[in-house]
Parts: sequence; structure tokens; C-alpha cells
Amino acid sequence: MTVNNVIRNFIVKMNHMKRIFLLALTIGMVQMGMAQSGYRTFREKVRLGFKLDPMISILKPQESGVNRNSSKAGLAFGVMADFNLNETGNYALASGFNVVLGGSKLKYDAGKGLGDFKASPAEYNMKLTYIEIPLALKLKTTSHNDIDWWGQFGTYLAFPVSGRADIISLNQTFDRVNILPEMNRINIGMLIGAGIEYPLGETLKGVVGVTYQNGFVDVTRNAKWNDGKVNMNSFALRLGVYF
Repeated sequence: MTVNNVIRNFIVKMNHMKRIFLLALTIGMVQMGMAQSGYRTFREKVRLGFKLDPMISILKPQESGVNRNSSKAGLAFGVMADFNLNETGNYALASGFNVVLGGSKLKYDAGKGLGDFKASPAEYNMKLTYIEIPLALKLKTTSHNDIDWWGQFGTYLAFPVSGRADIISLNQTFDRVNILPEMNRINIGMLIGAGIEYPLGETLKGVVGVTYQNGFVDVTRNAKWNDGKVNMNSFALRLGVYF
């Protein structure tokens, strides 16, 4: 093989390698562009965040013989997810996954209440934990000063995962009585809320607002408690951040 042939073969191989390199570089740039475009598209369609809602929960009896003694300070926390319905994000379906810690104090007359405690008047300090999935229509303004107002209206599904009661009856105290088996296994209600969003950084947005929830379903199983309908309502301060 002559020197000219060696040089010619070397040049041909270099041309092949250059084509392969350029092809790989082109494919990589296209994939990176598609990935960034998909990421931007996802962010335009879905917003995710976390919330921490200090709240006041109220168990509200609807029948005589059962009275509310006091409300209870509670807490709700979890994930917020907004599914935008238009390009500007002014309309969205607001959902998520929440843990709700609530309850209230109720006083039952004799003949009402739980099991053996029905024989005499008793006070129940109920501590309830729910897993909650909200679903609401959310409307949001688009302002020029970076502060947006929002409002929402919808419903929620809640499932009890823990139910305890401290019971005082005839000067006797029974701590942490398990009442979960005597609770209805689902709660449905109305939710409304309003507040503001404000920028915390390039992509972060803080959320402050107030929400109200009104339960439609009896919290306690009436056949077990003989207490008619007892709804759980709540007022909460919405504190959150979107990423």
C-alpha cells in the first residue's frame, strides 16, 4: 500500500467520523429541545405545590340532645395541583391530596352517645384524621404588579383514617377511645376559598388565603350513636407555595 493510499483512507475515515459526530450532535440538540419543550408544556398545564393550613374545625349537631361544647384548633397539609384550562392559567381545576387533623367537643344527653356511655350524660373530645381529595374550579386574575387574586368553588371527598375520643362520663375519664369503626367511611362537602398569589423567585409563588368547608355527610353512624346528623365544618388559613 502506497503512502497516497494510506493518506486517502485516513481522510475518508475522518470524514465518516465527522459525519457521525455531526449526526450525534444534531440528535442530541433535537432531544434536548424536545425535552425542554415538553417540560415547559407540562409547567404550562400543571402547577404543583405544598400547603399548610391552620384551621378551626367544628362538629355541628343537627338534633336536640347533642350540643357542641367548643371548636377545635386543627391543621391540614398536603399537595396542591392546579390543572390549567387555558394558556394564561386564569381558569384551572384545583385538586390535590391532603391530611386533615380536626375534631370538636360534643356533649351528649343520657340515652345518646356511644355504647355503654349512653347510660348517662357524657362529653366527647373528638380527635379525627381524614385523607382528603378536593376538586374545585379556580379562577385567577392576571395583574401587572405580580400579585394575582384567586377564588375557588367546588367539593371534596374525605376518608377517615383515625378517630379517637376522650370521654368524661359520671366523673370518670376514658382516654383515646377508638371511635373509627363507628364513623361513616366517607365525607363529602362544599368548599370555597379566596386569596392572593405573589412571587417568591423566578418560578416560586407564595399563596395566602382563607377557605371554608361545609360537610354534607353525618360524621357518626347514627345507628351506633343515636345522635341524628353531625356535620363537620372548618375555617382555614391557606399558606402555600407553588413550584
